[in-house]
Amino acid sequence: MPKDKTYLTASHWGPGRARIADCRISDVAPHPDDPDPSPINSNIAGSLNGAARVLRPAIRKAWLDHGTESKHAERGRGPFVEVSWDVALDLVQTELTRVRQLHGNGSIFAGSYGWASAGRFHHAQSQLKRFLNTQGGFVRSEGNYSYNAALVLMPHIVGPYRSHVAQATRWKVIAGHSDLVVMFGGVSPRNSQVSDGGTSRHRVPSQLAACAQAGVRFINFSPLRTDAAETLGAEWLPPRPGSDSAVMMALAHTLLSENLHDMKFLHRYTVGFDKVAAYLTGQTDRVVKSAEWASEQSGIASDRIRALARDMATHRTMITVAAGLQRADFGEQPLWAAITLAAMLGQIGLPGGGYGIGYGVNANVGAVERPYRWATLPQGQNPIADFIPVAMTSEMLLNPDGSYDYNGERRTFPDIRLLWWAGGNPFHHHQDLNRLRRAFQTPETIIVNEINWTSTARHADIVLPVAAPQERTDFGAGKSDNALVPMPRIVPPAGDSRIEFDIYADLAKRLGASERHGDGLSAEGWTRKLWEETRETAARHGDALPDWDSFIAGDIVSLPDPSPDQVFLAAYRADPDAHPLPTPSGRIELFSEKIASFGYDDCPGQAIWLPPRALSHSNAPPLYLISGQPETRLHSQLDNGAYSKSHKINGREPVLIHPKDAGERGIRQNDIVEIFNERGRCLAGAVLTEDILQGCLFLWTGAWYDPDFDTQDHRDRHGNPNVLTHDLRSSRLSQGTAAHSAMVDLRRFDGPVPPVTVHEAPAFAGAGTKPQHDD
Repeated sequence: MPKDKTYLTASHWGPGRARIADCRISDVAPHPDDPDPSPINSNIAGSLNGAARVLRPAIRKAWLDHGTESKHAERGRGPFVEVSWDVALDLVQTELTRVRQLHGNGSIFAGSYGWASAGRFHHAQSQLKRFLNTQGGFVRSEGNYSYNAALVLMPHIVGPYRSHVAQATRWKVIAGHSDLVVMFGGVSPRNSQVSDGGTSRHRVPSQLAACAQAGVRFINFSPLRTDAAETLGAEWLPPRPGSDSAVMMALAHTLLSENLHDMKFLHRYTVGFDKVAAYLTGQTDRVVKSAEWASEQSGIASDRIRALARDMATHRTMITVAAGLQRADFGEQPLWAAITLAAMLGQIGLPGGGYGIGYGVNANVGAVERPYRWATLPQGQNPIADFIPVAMTSEMLLNPDGSYDYNGERRTFPDIRLLWWAGGNPFHHHQDLNRLRRAFQTPETIIVNEINWTSTARHADIVLPVAAPQERTDFGAGKSDNALVPMPRIVPPAGDSRIEFDIYADLAKRLGASERHGDGLSAEGWTRKLWEETRETAARHGDALPDWDSFIAGDIVSLPDPSPDQVFLAAYRADPDAHPLPTPSGRIELFSEKIASFGYDDCPGQAIWLPPRALSHSNAPPLYLISGQPETRLHSQLDNGAYSKSHKINGREPVLIHPKDAGERGIRQNDIVEIFNERGRCLAGAVLTEDILQGCLFLWTGAWYDPDFDTQDHRDRHGNPNVLTHDLRSSRLSQGTAAHSAMVDLRRFDGPVPPVTVHEAPAFAGAGTKPQHDD
């Protein structure tokens, strides 16, 4: 390859131009057409060329020597044995066949969850699930960690959440029509770097700045001041974590008590307001949801709450709710409360008014949408109907055949014997990692496809090295973007790593399912097929896309934005009879008879105030832990890259601490601190700032989990907040994660600072013997 040439690459955080030296990526520069490119691309070279790269198939030595007898060694601790692909695939074939024959396909869990590649064909979940569907199927997960409460709750009260995110009122409209934007949880600039499937241009920063320049006022209800971009000049009203729904209730109570609510709108477009009014006034529970009451819960002054309610009622107001608010105890409540508050204002469906849940969750919400669906790799039909809510992985593994509630159903956990993970990192996104470690000891076999030696790979029995996005040919197409990005292979796969389609093709051949897996097509054939299907869809909409060879050698192809002046629920407001909502009543359900019929005390039939669980314990640690999307990477991806490492403090993840909380503990800037509670402990680097509410800590997610097995609670050396978060879910309705309801304490760490080891390869041993299995 010419040394002076750059090659286009695409990622969830945007396109870049990769430079090549000696057949390796040396760096990735921003794409010149991106107005606000993400520096996350700076991680690619260091991560793909780093010491933690998985270069050859590897088998955990204890499993290779002793098979499924887990008592011989704990997963996550012992050395691995590197083997040939033939040996590795023979072992996978043997295990898959054994488990299917002895226990059935309902004992196989395909834990593929995560963002993985931005490419349309090399999509880890689709590839794994397509293969397993040819082998009799698997137990799957349902929903996601980001906004599972919304996915389950919203269909009951408004409609499908995924569709509503795509239909969000555009920032352009807000700039032209809104007077006030009240943000619960802010609209974080960190999140606006990334979007699932990719973003071709980062538009949100300039569109938010245009709102501020147009005179739109912003209120930021968040414990973290920087959850609102500095350009907004937002008023910062930091509530105690978990109290947002109490503030919303008090705003609603002020509207009701001062007759500022819109009864005409409530009568025409909603059902159940009589029960809402009874709750707000205390008829239901003898607690008036006044501004004074909310001030006690939140720390926000009662006079400011009342004044804001009047301001919202007399101006065109947009209410936004960050996705993170639902990742907490009773996380359904702030979503429902925000819709209730917006309905009382009566501005839903008006330009610049109403509400939006998920602004800032990615780089495209409110900014742009795809004009039509792109082609995808068909996964086939899964013969196994069983599933679990995505945040219940530990619960499933620790409680086989146990029962649980979910969205009105009483369900039973499967008994999982084989777990296969691809394209994700549960030791990043799952809660209570010490509990997850215990859960990962229970399957007979764990297979992981990985690029790097993450902690998930280190807890596997069989590790299959896979090619990185820059090491295979594909095309990027964001799920909410209006552009298509060529993704040519620009370097060969590192070591013996392979593309996943070819790995599964070899397995399918061993298992007698070659034709069912590939349908007679190679990886290149499938990529071209998906492109042609996308071209045909574009042609039906009047857009001409280039042929594959021209496209893959070219640059970004931008398509028209299908709805640049979009207003959420405008058609419903114009005629709710002609455009009813897909709810039981066809209206916005401020009270849901269906949810009420489930009898859940943690999610009844209307929005209510439920304090975080920890507040009921007098011995709870004193500090709230907030853990959010990092600035320096996408979740845990490429944590071993240069940009991610550059923000660490002595190799640890930074934790934001209010100076008063630090001073009480003798902590100074850049000290290494230990954060701890009854579930675990981790080290982090202290950053003292008044941008965090006193009594709170903020620790980015995604530092690769690096347990020190020689310490109490296997202390994490690196700064992963999920060693501290509890593994209870938001409610029995959605079983969503509740990570933002953790309480912790911290202290200065005065001992020798241990090295971070997870960015290096694990220990390797000599060849093992043929595994012996417990049948």
